[in-house]
Amino acid sequence: MGGDRVKGRLKNLFHRSDSLCRIIAGKPEIRGKPVSKQPDKFLSKPERIMLVGMMFDADYTGANESRERAFAAAMAEAEELVRATGGELVCRQTAKRDRAHPALFVGTGKAEELAQAVSEQQIELAVFNHELTPTQERNLEKALQCRVLDRVGLILAIFAQRAQSQEGRLQVELAQLTHLSGRLVRGYGHLQSQKGGIGLKGPGETQLETDRRLIAQKITALKKRLEATRRQRATRRKAREHGGLPTFALVGYTNTGKSSLFNRLTKADVLAKNQLFATLDTTARRLYLNPSASIILTDTVGFVRDLPHGLVAAFSATLEETALADVLLHVVDAAHPEHERQIDDVNEVLREIGAGDIPQIVLYNKTDLLPPEKRRFGVLRDVQGRAVAANISVKTGEGLDALREILAEHAVSDGLNGYKPTFHKEIE
Repeated sequence: MGGDRVKGRLKNLFHRSDSLCRIIAGKPEIRGKPVSKQPDKFLSKPERIMLVGMMFDADYTGANESRERAFAAAMAEAEELVRATGGELVCRQTAKRDRAHPALFVGTGKAEELAQAVSEQQIELAVFNHELTPTQERNLEKALQCRVLDRVGLILAIFAQRAQSQEGRLQVELAQLTHLSGRLVRGYGHLQSQKGGIGLKGPGETQLETDRRLIAQKITALKKRLEATRRQRATRRKAREHGGLPTFALVGYTNTGKSSLFNRLTKADVLAKNQLFATLDTTARRLYLNPSASIILTDTVGFVRDLPHGLVAAFSATLEETALADVLLHVVDAAHPEHERQIDDVNEVLREIGAGDIPQIVLYNKTDLLPPEKRRFGVLRDVQGRAVAANISVKTGEGLDALREILAEHAVSDGLNGYKPTFHKEIE
């Protein structure tokens, strides 16, 4: 009975915003404006969204042209993230500052400019392509008179939409609750001590303390369920290892074609779309390469710039499949103007999850989108003759026969883990 009351209280704590699946805690109003509680589904009318990006000196280095190009690429990616939610991107606002304003992030003058844009264009949600502190988020909502979402919340919203499996939904919920736990200071005008209730308040707890305790209990319960999932994964992985087959994990930036490559090689039907974070769950298949060589190929979640640390931690059960692979197949969008930066971003996350020293084969995909003079196929090998990179096109199939030969070479070679990953530019 007590458990049902806790569940009911948590359900009342969290509700999704119109189209962004945003978890909002204890936020009945913004400066006197009620926030309607929508049912747990998307509305037909998308929210009107304003995207805000700030160019700080510490975030971008190098010559001015290089800095401007990197900032433009970051904003373009942010626009894709916003559109991935189903919201309507009405306008974008950018500015330059030496550093973030501690209270408003953008500074008072820019905040007034944003507030005017919100009013004139009937903006319902302001998305900042940065991580905001709870104080900054709260102050911006008061200044702009609309809801505010930072980059972390935006990515969590997309993950909430895309999670299909029970494990994926549990991991997203854990990340959401962890992100939410530091944002419970807003919206409460009733923080006086109240009497305790069975399964809810302790003696003399404030409403805020109660909600924090309930969230902590929910986080603990989710971690236990995910730990059980991790043990099940370990059992399945041990069964695969007993078969003596090496494991190759597809990794890379989001929307580089990992799932499409997985489907093409294994004849599977994993969801593969031209959108960010189409795949959140790990899928493993046995891949027959030739009569004497087979491998286990796994498809994994894609990475993104500034991937929230809380999300990495929450998805540890899924990312563990990557960290325990024998070889990583690092899929790169060769046609993307910032693909070298994306390679660095992926390698940073791999180091964070303990997969930085696993051997890599870099696969430059989407070469069919390159100009004819840059469109070439081939294999790059190290001084020992091992293949470390290849140009491919999943769409046209070019380079895939050579890739299968590369995989077969690695599958039957001795000392699979006897070398360090080599990072390099694309094949000339």
